[in-house]
Amino acid sequence: MGDAYVGARTPRREDARLLTGRGRYVGNVRLPGAAHAYVIRSPIAHGRLLGCDTKAAWAAEDVLDVIVPADAAGMRLPCVSVAPGQQITEYPVLDEAIRYAGQPLAVVVARTPEAARDAADLVELELDELPAVAGMERALEGDAPLLYPDWGPNVLTDFTLGDADCSAAIEEAEHVVEMTFRMGRVSPYPMEPRGVTASYADDELTVHTSTQAPHHAREQLADALGLAHDRVRVIGGDIGGGFGGKEHVYPDEALICLAAMRLGRPVSWMESPGDRLLATLPARAAVHRGRLALDGDGRFMALQVDVLGDIGAHPSNVGVSTAAVTATLLPGPYRFDRVAVRVRGVVTTTTPTGSYRGFGQPEGTLTRERLIDEAARRLGIDRIELRLRNMLGPEDLPYTTRVYTPYDSGDYPRALRTLHHLVMPVEKDDGRRRGIGYSCHVESTGMGPSMDLKATGFLAGGYETAVLRMEQDGSVVVSAGVVPIGQGIETALAQLTADRVGVPIERVRVVMGDTDTTPYSGIGSIASRALAVGGGAVIQAATLLRDKLVAIAAHRLEAAPADLEIADGAVRVKGDPQASVTLRELATSAWRGWDLPEGVSPGLEERASYDPASYTYAYGAHAAAVAVDPETGAVEVERYWVVNDAGVLVNPAVVEGQIHGGVAQGIGEALTEEIVYTEDGQPITDYYLPTTREIPDIQVVMLETPSPITPGGMKGVGEAGTIGPPAAIANAVADALPEIADKITEVPLTPSWLWSLLEVSKAQSWARNA
Repeated sequence: MGDAYVGARTPRREDARLLTGRGRYVGNVRLPGAAHAYVIRSPIAHGRLLGCDTKAAWAAEDVLDVIVPADAAGMRLPCVSVAPGQQITEYPVLDEAIRYAGQPLAVVVARTPEAARDAADLVELELDELPAVAGMERALEGDAPLLYPDWGPNVLTDFTLGDADCSAAIEEAEHVVEMTFRMGRVSPYPMEPRGVTASYADDELTVHTSTQAPHHAREQLADALGLAHDRVRVIGGDIGGGFGGKEHVYPDEALICLAAMRLGRPVSWMESPGDRLLATLPARAAVHRGRLALDGDGRFMALQVDVLGDIGAHPSNVGVSTAAVTATLLPGPYRFDRVAVRVRGVVTTTTPTGSYRGFGQPEGTLTRERLIDEAARRLGIDRIELRLRNMLGPEDLPYTTRVYTPYDSGDYPRALRTLHHLVMPVEKDDGRRRGIGYSCHVESTGMGPSMDLKATGFLAGGYETAVLRMEQDGSVVVSAGVVPIGQGIETALAQLTADRVGVPIERVRVVMGDTDTTPYSGIGSIASRALAVGGGAVIQAATLLRDKLVAIAAHRLEAAPADLEIADGAVRVKGDPQASVTLRELATSAWRGWDLPEGVSPGLEERASYDPASYTYAYGAHAAAVAVDPETGAVEVERYWVVNDAGVLVNPAVVEGQIHGGVAQGIGEALTEEIVYTEDGQPITDYYLPTTREIPDIQVVMLETPSPITPGGMKGVGEAGTIGPPAAIANAVADALPEIADKITEVPLTPSWLWSLLEVSKAQSWARNA
């Protein structure tokens, strides 16, 4: 059977509504009699709420409710990812102990948004302020304020992976490169902010929310509110970007649901732009102390990294798992004799950190690829040759790394060689210094093996289920547990279904995002898994549906199933199109229970659950051409190239779009984006997203190595674009500025920081020549 749709650049069916203003967003939900909520947040980073005087707020016009910590006593949210020795596994929705600026302290509900906002100003907070501790290294100092005095130092978890004798191997090495890297705290910035509209009637809570994981949200809300799971319905609709920041329930979102239950009327809330940097979980915020050991021939002997991850005020839903993912993917596409990683999660008086596109992988790639480039510079070896000399080849795969990661398939050297042939230097004489940088990575995708999740402390199942139903008119409805977050999954699942069942794609409808009408999904659309795992379930269900259709047709046509094919809206005998029966006729008969083979049940609805045997591992190689103004430190990315392998490409246009968007986010992380805190724990709210001026033309070349694990051969691609840019751009800047190459250890590479490094280098040069 040839595929008419898989591999085709089928236009995204979502775009018809998204581009014409018909998207189903939370902000468009209008329920009769809905009230509006405003969340009061802590103005201090550390301290205690001693009192909350709400009398004036209650007396204000149009105020319907005021919720304070005592009203939410016992409401807690879980840490679904739990690390070894983790001392906190849940956290209160409202807490009198304050550990970050922006922490929810109370909620005001009124008939209008304006009334709720005005009444919030009337709530008087009595606060006892304590010293803040912003920054992981400060939090580890002996005199640092303790966020949780009961358990001592500000270390949530401390564990190691890899080879115990790694240090000894490094001490024996001929060459050792040792550097410390820092990646700034960055924030998801979706087009649609977080939002909730909740209603409570007939003992059932219905929640419209912008979420990447509706069933996950349902479980967390039901448990927090003390409701049976079947009494909570979560509806996701279209999600205007998730990027990881919407993969769980937040305290403020749970409070809106509590308000709806208390009032018995709908309550609506949307996160304001000013609250995003305070409340939506940021990510990255890592410090890595890395050592790369090489022998005299430039062979990688050992890699050792001490990973510090800033957890923030308390572990979020994902806890320290971003740093753990960093650890498991630090080897990248290379062979090392020894690898060891120490992971520590540190609590600070800052907003808790969570998921963000790439999930620990850009951090590890920055560390590894900068170490490799610096080794090449010091040893006088070409940086491409050094990588190829140590890179795993296709003959080495499958391969399990020294930190237990089982790579499945691919050709890593081919990706790098292909990239190298694409790269063209920019030739201009404008006073700026130019350089080219490379980075390579292996990407963890298809998060799903349920028993693997259990073994690693992730308290959820990773399988996906799909239900396919052919209606009596021959059309097909696909119900899936994964959800659309702008990644084109609706189109991709329709393509898979159309090919596997044998119907035109126009006859396929995909239903997602409603816990009452879609199959269960424990973790939803995160971790580059929607197509690899959700698509795997669709393929299995579609195969069952097709087999049933053929079996019924074989009975009707008195033919062997192997002699039949589905084409042109009918099941027919191969080579004899006249001997056929239409899909509509077959479907009608099946739903009426007419003329069925013995043992075949009525109806045409098939359900399949796919629990993958392992993760899948995509990979890529990135290159950036930069121009640096030595007078100002300003960096421009002039060109960017990507070679990526995500297995079988269901829709190349969607894949390329995902990579383009990811690269844009990665450029922002490399050059401009960072949440910076003052010493008293206040975030500086200047946050500079890249614009079209900062994003160059991005050339993407796709390779295809089918996954041996996933039905259909797909791997994930949602995070591929974000993983490479920080490292590639940092390496390009180091190439442009060799006199400070060993100092290029932090992102974002802001003009002021680069200018300072250049000025110090000039001063040192003058001193040496004096």
